[in-house]
Amino acid sequence: MIMRLDKYLKVTRLIKRRTVANDACDAGRVSINGKPAKAGTEVKVGDKITIGFGNKDVSVEVLDVQETVHKEDVSNLYRYI
Repeated sequence: MIMRLDKYLKVTRLIKRRTVANDACDAGRVSINGKPAKAGTEVKVGDKITIGFGNKDVSVEVLDVQETVHKEDVSNLYRYI
């Protein structure tokens, strides 16, 4: 299964709102597998996503892609690197 990057960031709660995820992508603060990514870039299992939050970067590996997920099950979708 594949999903748009902005939606994946929202579903996994790495970024709280989809509009904020869109803005982060447009500003070039999000990359997939080392390449800058737009909001519409497709995310699939095995991708490595890096998000720049101010003075620190957060890197995660995509373990699963789902449309909806309960808050307590979010940790099954990605793993911090």
